[in-house]
Amino acid sequence: MLIELGALHQELPALAGTSTHDLCELLAGLGFPVDGVETVEGATVLDVDVTANRGDAQSHRGIARDLAAKLGAALTPLPAAGPAQGQPLLPIRLEAGDAGPFYATAVLDLGAPQGTPGPVKAFLGAMGAGAKDLPAVDASNELLHRYGHPSHAFDADRIQDFLEVRWAREGETLVTLDGVERKLTPRDLLIADGAGPVALAGVMGGEGTKVTAATRRVLLESAWFDPRTVRAMAHRHGLHTDASHRFGRGADPAMAEPARDLLARRLQDWAGATLRSAWSVGAPPPPKAPIELAWSMVDRVSGHPVDPERAGALLRALGCALEPIPGGARVTPPTWRHDLGLPEDLAEEVLRLLGYDGIPSALPPLESHPEPLAPGYLKRRKLASRLANLGFFQTVTLGFGDPLEEALGDAPARRALANPLGEDYSLMRGTLLRDLDKVARLNLEKGARDVRFFEIAPVFEARPGQPLKETWTLGLVWGGEMGGEDPLTPTRKLSGPEGRSHLQGVLRALGVAAADLAAFGRWEFTEAATGAVLGWHFEVPIDAIPDAGERVIPRFAPFSRFPTVERDLSLLVGLDQPYAALKAAMEEALAGTPLQDLRCVDVFRHKSLPQGRQAWLMRLRFQAMDRTLTGEEVETWVLSALDAAQALGAQLRG
Repeated sequence: MLIELGALHQELPALAGTSTHDLCELLAGLGFPVDGVETVEGATVLDVDVTANRGDAQSHRGIARDLAAKLGAALTPLPAAGPAQGQPLLPIRLEAGDAGPFYATAVLDLGAPQGTPGPVKAFLGAMGAGAKDLPAVDASNELLHRYGHPSHAFDADRIQDFLEVRWAREGETLVTLDGVERKLTPRDLLIADGAGPVALAGVMGGEGTKVTAATRRVLLESAWFDPRTVRAMAHRHGLHTDASHRFGRGADPAMAEPARDLLARRLQDWAGATLRSAWSVGAPPPPKAPIELAWSMVDRVSGHPVDPERAGALLRALGCALEPIPGGARVTPPTWRHDLGLPEDLAEEVLRLLGYDGIPSALPPLESHPEPLAPGYLKRRKLASRLANLGFFQTVTLGFGDPLEEALGDAPARRALANPLGEDYSLMRGTLLRDLDKVARLNLEKGARDVRFFEIAPVFEARPGQPLKETWTLGLVWGGEMGGEDPLTPTRKLSGPEGRSHLQGVLRALGVAAADLAAFGRWEFTEAATGAVLGWHFEVPIDAIPDAGERVIPRFAPFSRFPTVERDLSLLVGLDQPYAALKAAMEEALAGTPLQDLRCVDVFRHKSLPQGRQAWLMRLRFQAMDRTLTGEEVETWVLSALDAAQALGAQLRG
């Protein structure tokens, strides 16, 4: 959030004489750290970090309110009351219920010449929003940054018949101000006229009704829209605008009419506009219910006594209304503080204004012994260790999902979050396999040959008439290909029945009951676009897996410090020669030697070879634990192995 120092001083004159450094310290103490200070065309601009729950602080007025409460100073009053309510000049209908319950508007004739004052252009430049030199547009932007309430101006002569706030209909489209045609869904909240959509409510206006230099009559909009609806629309359309950020985090419904009046006043002052009428439709959402705050809670949260009189004064300075009750107060938050809903929120506000650095530090005496680890945690840890020993990699994926994704045996009903960070993360997951599959697909796309992943995490199940059920679950996915280690072990896809058998073998090794395996009906892990099978996956509740017992300690194998010696034998063998028999015979002949490995590393079949014969290149590797081997003894061992091979019909290839 950018704050221009001069505009902030206009909202809070008591800041005069406060240095920029001291102001930054003040803001940081209030929970608004300053990320940077720069000068833009002579104006000092602060880059203030505002948390997502403080939509009310996304303006100069909002920041000034907190500073005024901290300093005990007074804000500059808003300009005097605006135009009185007049007669509607255009029918306005509210058809979307609580998503758009209130709409304040006005119609003005623009005079000539039009122009935006220089100081306002400079202010918008400091905010990173270049002035358009169209008073209706620039005044709306200036008010948004100054007071935090979004407003919009339509070219009134382009609006047909009426305006209505309604949900979009299937198949409707809208070209927004950025020139992009948007395909709308019934989840989009619209402003529409008799010809169709003219704006995405709370997000962006439409190209067809925008104000231009030729506009001679404007219709102003200053409304209140449901934050969740606006956030979802902005995310769905990838339109994150200044307006959607304010509405999406909760605009002040009581500011809708004053913002309209301020906008009308600016057009009268800047463009010689004539107000034809101003009127409102609907009613703002009801205020929040009062919160009962016990003063003892403030003491408990702070860790030391806080004077109730002082605490009450600070809450009043924030705009709260207090009604005394025994041992505390019944507190009604101001209309702009959507984040205050619990007694703990109020206690935190008191301490924030008192200053956390003023809370004395005292470490309570503590003596305790570590609690034993929970059996469930130990079981999951041992299970993860066993799977790691089996070549699987543990993954951690997000615990939330997108309700628009295809269900994977987990219907989204009743698992939606009430206040998600985004549409993509608004559903508590009902399965681990969806995200595990994504991770596996991504690794295969990046060239991984064999993917083996598992995750141990809770999943959630909605049950009629009962609380949401949380179950710790194991999910596994295995895909790609295997084999290819040597010429006699061909590479093959794990998508075949063999791959499923491998995964079932792992599950049996973990102790998963045969009944659970038989009951699982969605084994295939597929490619998202084509549906082609890439491998296999499985998930099972942790409770269905027996405890793995104590952890597995791998057996130590001693290693030699002396060099290895390798020899190759190229043998002609029959096409029907069993590999295992030949290898076993050669190994038997080398019993008692320091043979480390014996295997076929190449197979050659060609018409140049005698008919019915093929060539195997057998590689022998020797290494002693206590000495360096000599060439003579190695040659002796190789001849013994050759004799054993020849006894089975093999010939040394010339």
